[in-house]
Amino acid sequence: MSFSKILVANRGEIARRIFRTCKRMGYLTVAVYSEADRKAPFVSEADEAVCIGAAESSESYLNIERVLRAAVESGADAIHPGYGFLSENPSFVEAVLDAGLVFIGPHAKAMTLMGDKAAARRSMDEAGVPTVPGYDGEDQTDDRLIDAAKSIGFPVMVKAAAGGGGKGMSIVQGDDEILGAIQQARRLAGSAFGDERLIIEKFVTAPRHLEVQILGDTQGSIIHVFERECSVQRRFQKVVEEAPAAHLRDETRERLYSAACQAAARVDYVGAGTVEFIADADENIYFLEMNTRLQVEHPVSELISGLDLVEWQLRIARGEPLPDQASVTRSGHAVEVRLYAEDP
Repeated sequence: MSFSKILVANRGEIARRIFRTCKRMGYLTVAVYSEADRKAPFVSEADEAVCIGAAESSESYLNIERVLRAAVESGADAIHPGYGFLSENPSFVEAVLDAGLVFIGPHAKAMTLMGDKAAARRSMDEAGVPTVPGYDGEDQTDDRLIDAAKSIGFPVMVKAAAGGGGKGMSIVQGDDEILGAIQQARRLAGSAFGDERLIIEKFVTAPRHLEVQILGDTQGSIIHVFERECSVQRRFQKVVEEAPAAHLRDETRERLYSAACQAAARVDYVGAGTVEFIADADENIYFLEMNTRLQVEHPVSELISGLDLVEWQLRIARGEPLPDQASVTRSGHAVEVRLYAEDP
């Protein structure tokens, strides 16, 4: 599938990062921006720029109609979503394709399945990918969820079936906390995601948060680009990301890679994605979720592998096959940190 001009439906650093690879590969680039971002660096770094609305993201970066109108007006024939905003919105994927444009990312079906944590858990169970013991059933009454928590055994994690970012998520240590945690999580999930369904999972003590970068092509091949560790977190937000994970047995790494590729193959994944796992003190691994987009943390995988993941997103989108797994090697160690203000 050929294309020559790429609109990046995003802003800031991820737009700049995508533009760099696009230009190196000879593609023309189009930026879209809100009125508040008119003078932002990413706007001037694209070959063309189109204002798509007011500062509010609902009037600009989250407005599918305005993004598509900008693509048509600029003559762009492909759209890269970056991360955040519309990047994991299956309706956006379908709208891009309906407009006759190329979407640089996975198909809507994979997004829909992996965007629903309960459905994703069930799908992974069926595929033989290890999951944390838990409950993701349709009966969402307080009594059923409380019974599930007691059956699983405390401590448990109560979390929203939809969404992410730690919203609607809490750790429950015993019987006296569970009802309040369920009711609070349900309110937060409904407010943040418009979906009140909850999942109860066994809380893994002394956990490590490990994730595997994967790539899938249109021929059905899946490869991994090794693992990243993001165990250092604050309020369920990753603070330190490193690749590869330190002090991890080689046998555990191989199980991680195999499970990640198995998970991606289950949904016929195309493009760049990340499969996330939790590991306990004995290095048993359990599937958490799959992010159907480029991650904020992707540079550490690039630094140890020498691959440009955005380049491979573009090459996959135009129908090229992936390299053999054996040709993807790693060297060195990379660390990324997130800086943010808290209670300033």
